[in-house]
Amino acid sequence: MFSMQNFPPLPPTQRIVKIVRDKTLAIMKKGVSFLVTVALMALASSLVSASDPSPLQDTCVAIAEPKNAVFVNGKFCKNPNLTVAEDFFLSGLDKPGNTSNPVGSAVTPVNVAQIAGLNTLGISAVRIDYAPYVGFVTSNPENRLISKVLYKGDVFVFPVGLIHFQFNIGHTKAVAIAALSSQNPGVITIAKAVFGSNPAINPDVLSRAFQLDKNVVEYLQSRFWWPNN
Repeated sequence: MFSMQNFPPLPPTQRIVKIVRDKTLAIMKKGVSFLVTVALMALASSLVSASDPSPLQDTCVAIAEPKNAVFVNGKFCKNPNLTVAEDFFLSGLDKPGNTSNPVGSAVTPVNVAQIAGLNTLGISAVRIDYAPYVGFVTSNPENRLISKVLYKGDVFVFPVGLIHFQFNIGHTKAVAIAALSSQNPGVITIAKAVFGSNPAINPDVLSRAFQLDKNVVEYLQSRFWWPNN
């Protein structure tokens, strides 16, 4: 083994060069460490932000043989070179809907079925001829009702997935333009889905769920439920 005493001390100039070199190496090591950290953070961020597309139909069952498939999650895309202005245009949203129905409202959709250019954009709109009283109910266990009377120019937001309603408490017609976070949003009318399903839900199930007499459930199931969509 050698001891440090076996070597003569370095001249001042060489010591300065060695110190500078050591500091440079230390700075380079820190720089490499910083770059590795940034790269890992960027990789982690890219993984966190990735997500599956939202479903655009009620079911999309995987199929082993592609040639037997008939649906995609959305619409097939047109050749971009054939795109025209009409692909992004719709007229007639100024026309009022017919509210002479049991629910007293009408929905005029503006989704990918009406404007093909909405495909993959994740947005759509509707014109609703109805009422200025709106609200929604929060999820279990609170089930808190949040509602408000709306006036001309007001905006109200329904959180995604929560049961909500609109009702006209005024004496004149009302219209609203709604923006939706899907190119083809689904609609579930609660009463029709529960009491007007095809085939009908077992009355014993609904009798327990709604704490109603079975005869009342069967009466509700026998009624025609207006498809308010």
